[in-house]
Amino acid sequence: MIPLALRTIDRLVTLDATSGATSAMPAVREAMRRIPELSAPPGSLRTQKGDTLAALAELCEVIGWILFDAGFYREAHRMNARALALAELCGDRWTARFVLLNDSMLKAHTGAPRTALETAARVNGARALPARVSSLVLIRQAHAIAMLGGHREPMDLMARAQSLFLDGISRHDPPWAWWIDRTELLGHRGWVLARLRRWDQAIPLLHEAATAPGPSYRNLFTAQLLSALARAGAWRDAEDLIAELAPGAARIGSVRTTQTLGRTASRLLGRPDIPAPLREAAAFLLESLPA
Repeated sequence: MIPLALRTIDRLVTLDATSGATSAMPAVREAMRRIPELSAPPGSLRTQKGDTLAALAELCEVIGWILFDAGFYREAHRMNARALALAELCGDRWTARFVLLNDSMLKAHTGAPRTALETAARVNGARALPARVSSLVLIRQAHAIAMLGGHREPMDLMARAQSLFLDGISRHDPPWAWWIDRTELLGHRGWVLARLRRWDQAIPLLHEAATAPGPSYRNLFTAQLLSALARAGAWRDAEDLIAELAPGAARIGSVRTTQTLGRTASRLLGRPDIPAPLREAAAFLLESLPA
């Protein structure tokens, strides 16, 4: 079973990075059919070997992430809970921490910043975390506190995250720490600034993150950039970005991204003061987004 689980993880991660979460959903459904342990109560698997439980926990974590980005939020939370239970059964603290970080982001996205903050705090333990992991905890906390109305603290947390990131990868970092790179940090810094309505600082960072090469799920930074431009009243820049986005909008594989784009387009159409060309562009974007 372990080789099948590991092959499935590789396949799902590749599909998600190249084509997006919605493209990976058929493979998720196939995995659920082929690996019955993914649906079994975690407690019923406690007699399995530790490496089997660890492989299952990692696979559940990947599936939970894909469900989240594909817009299946309840199912994503349930899969995160399963991944966490399996990781705890076999003592895999690193997978457990990764799941908690993912679930914190899900809670923030679904409008529960206080729960997101509490979930991120659970990642910490008795020993200090490696720099990259600690920086990700700070990023999750910064988003949640910004949503709760904090002003200075979110950027203090982001500054600490950046400082830790610059310490580089260490031998103590878990295998999944590789994806926390400069672009990811830039995008989240810009996004937190946008939550604080500091458009002049947010927009250049989001633009840099959105235009850097990277995995499919980083299209979300482009959606956040458009939202920031629209909220800042940068009509011409928003129109230009929509002109770039709309022709390929139907192929965006992240429901989080398309929902954000749809909300921004609808918000623009609801404003009587926007120029006619931007109104037409927003309407075109709404028509172009996948159902």
